[in-house]
Amino acid sequence: MGALHRGHLELIRMAREVAGNEGEVAVSIFVNPLQFAPGGDFEKYPRPETDDEEFCRAAGVDILFRPSPSEMYAADFSVAIEESSLSATLCGKSRPGHFRGVCTVVAKLFHILAPGAAVFGEKDFQQLAIIRRMVRDLNFQIEIIGAPTVREADGLACSSRNQYLSPIERQQAPVLRAALLEGARLATGGERSAPSIIEAARKVIGTSALARIDYLELVNAETLQPLEIVQPNSLIAVAAFFGQTRLIDNIRIP
Repeated sequence: MGALHRGHLELIRMAREVAGNEGEVAVSIFVNPLQFAPGGDFEKYPRPETDDEEFCRAAGVDILFRPSPSEMYAADFSVAIEESSLSATLCGKSRPGHFRGVCTVVAKLFHILAPGAAVFGEKDFQQLAIIRRMVRDLNFQIEIIGAPTVREADGLACSSRNQYLSPIERQQAPVLRAALLEGARLATGGERSAPSIIEAARKVIGTSALARIDYLELVNAETLQPLEIVQPNSLIAVAAFFGQTRLIDNIRIP
């Protein structure tokens, strides 16, 4: 959705690797109104178009696709794509309709650009899982590639929304990564109880006076369903507010 950063640069790098010298790398930038709830931050979402264009040029992008909302959605737009299982958990619970917007716009982008492969970041793990399910269930002939989360030096996941943080919020935001690492440490150290792991992670977040947890859950990384006992292929996922800024992060447990 623009405001490109080092995380996006890694997506571009991986896409170039897959495309090879004979292929092309396309970047789509579109602040999708369907992904924002009424009263959300759609209007104030950063749109540094010139900076993003220079970013893509410097990264060697071949195609920059930057449509307007009116080009993507007719005035009487009435058809959408809705995933009904993976989107019922985590961010889907607190952001109704969000993944309906994600699926719809990604399907439209796939139809318009017809890529052989598409790269999405693992920071938005639920989004990645839902897109993979959509591609499978709707028979898109597209390879979906997950890119590892790119982080700042203090562990905070790179995000366009980080620029919303005040200096003190930015100082406290890495507590999310610290909490995930503590949960993963317990799980890999032999703790099997999901409630115990989540409680330990919650205590770490509690050391930040500004953090307000939206959710903190241990789920199956494929189904995204909550677990009571740690299993292979588990995921700890968190969303929290710092002021009005909502940040997400996750960590895999092998």
